[in-house]
Amino acid sequence: MLNRYPLWKNFLILLVLVIAGLYAAPNLYPDDYAIQVSAGRNAAPVDQGTLASIEQRLEEVGLTAKATELQEGGVGLIRLGSSDAQLEARELIAQTLGSDYTVAMNLAPTTPEWLRAIGAGPMTLGLDLRGGVHFLMEVDMAQAVAQRLDVYVSEIKTKLREEKLRYRMVDHLEDGRLSVRFDDVAVRDEAQGLLRRTWPEFMVDAAADGEDYFLYINLTEETIRQIEDYAIKQNLTTLRNRVNELGVAEPLVQRQGRNRIVVQLPGVQDAAAAKRVIGKTANLEFRLEALPDTSRALTETYDFRSQPGRTAALEKDIIITGSSVSNAQAAFDENGMPQVSITLDGPGGQMMNRVTRNAIQRRMAVLFVEHKQRTLVQTVEGERVERRIPYTEKSIISLATIQSTLGNQFRITGLDSAQESSELALLLRAGALAAPVYFVEERTVGPSLGATNIEQGTLSVQIGFALVLVFMLVYYKVFGLLANIALTLNLVLLMAVMSLLSATLTLPGIAGIVLTVGMAVDANVLIFERIKEELKNGLPVQSAINAGFSRAFTTILDANVTTLIAAVILFAMGTGPVKGFAVTLSVGILTSMFTALLVTRALVNLVYGGRTLKKLMI
Repeated sequence: MLNRYPLWKNFLILLVLVIAGLYAAPNLYPDDYAIQVSAGRNAAPVDQGTLASIEQRLEEVGLTAKATELQEGGVGLIRLGSSDAQLEARELIAQTLGSDYTVAMNLAPTTPEWLRAIGAGPMTLGLDLRGGVHFLMEVDMAQAVAQRLDVYVSEIKTKLREEKLRYRMVDHLEDGRLSVRFDDVAVRDEAQGLLRRTWPEFMVDAAADGEDYFLYINLTEETIRQIEDYAIKQNLTTLRNRVNELGVAEPLVQRQGRNRIVVQLPGVQDAAAAKRVIGKTANLEFRLEALPDTSRALTETYDFRSQPGRTAALEKDIIITGSSVSNAQAAFDENGMPQVSITLDGPGGQMMNRVTRNAIQRRMAVLFVEHKQRTLVQTVEGERVERRIPYTEKSIISLATIQSTLGNQFRITGLDSAQESSELALLLRAGALAAPVYFVEERTVGPSLGATNIEQGTLSVQIGFALVLVFMLVYYKVFGLLANIALTLNLVLLMAVMSLLSATLTLPGIAGIVLTVGMAVDANVLIFERIKEELKNGLPVQSAINAGFSRAFTTILDANVTTLIAAVILFAMGTGPVKGFAVTLSVGILTSMFTALLVTRALVNLVYGGRTLKKLMI
């Protein structure tokens, strides 16, 4: 029978729409403005007593918290009613608790537990809608090359020892070259051939100065470019891992130009707290403690990180760095002291095994390396000028005796607190930065500005949607009403798919939704006009309805596929806001085809299917 769907098809369409309604529902529950409080290294953990004192202090100044809760990991959450209250409460809480606590602004979800239990959640809002922080970071390419040269120094020493070629010193010169000094010209010449065979990226030149014979090593331009490219890619990966460890929803971490990286964290309002982990260029170096008779030229002395005044002399040779760590977990030892359990990758485990098998009962240090910037303020021609000067801090966090040969698993002890062990494990687990990064630009987009963008964007969707509804209802009457129902369901379906995909909604994304509204009704217009044409050609009503849907299908498919191809190209080639527009447009095309071809047809079938009609109001 014409224009009648079988029961299973109607049930399937209804099931899809019900599921869409469930997964779109969380968007009806806006996030609360919240303050997140966590304890620092030297502070007492946040507990219910801390939250009660915060509530009391807020009430003293006329601020009322909607709710307070203690989350996992000793993090306190205070929910507030507005962005203004959030800003005021943050300053007040920070003053009350002091600098030992981290007080950050955030947005707390209000989605009911039963919806979260089925994996439903609201659409993720971009930086322009939700507010958040924006960082522009610059990678120190010169330091990336210098760090790689330091690794080459250790590798060259190891190779020369394995080949039993006697050398006096391998050094990293200030001009970016490596030098190897020998006492014998024949040994130098043999080493020159060995280095060229082992490292094709080396340009090795021989020289002499009296009775000293040298090899000078330069890297090729191609090798330097590869090191720089690796540094930026590794830093991108590391920063993404660190952001993921922070639990920030839908962050943006992408390369900009030759040596810069953009990081955007929607929903995060405390830039200082984000910088503390994301921008921390910390790494580890594992070195043996120097023996008493070791030449001073081969040792370096460092302070202990948590024990001021205590020092130890370490060998310059680095066994491995934090880049060899494949996993790190914070834990406690048998005495309840914090520690970090380390797992090394294959090459790192082999190197650790090779060194420690000949160093039983010697002590090995874990050196914490951190790259920082110092701001130097100068007055030049009467104007205040700030200069950022990079420097490196190195301190010992552990110095333990090697009791047996170590492999790819061992522990780091001697840490001050559980928070320090957790943070160190996070940094190691996320990976070490291949080169230092420095903050060039920092911006914070307030939640109030984001709320204004949301209000204006929502208003544009509502106006466009209302105009389409009125036009369809006036022009196509009953069919227009059915199309309007399908169009409403299309928006629900679109929000559900966006929520399920955890896609980020931005202002350009809202523009994509407005465009989707217009495109969705286009398909219905094509169908309805085709039905009119078939009626004018003298077809019976039921045959005209069937012909309208079936014959308009090819045109609708062609139009939507070409637009979808354009959206895919935008997504592949574009960045940031362009991608947001492309995502909503692509999803909108797919959902509009579903609603126009299946949902509208099902509604028309329910109203007109199986009936004997002589006239059709369209």
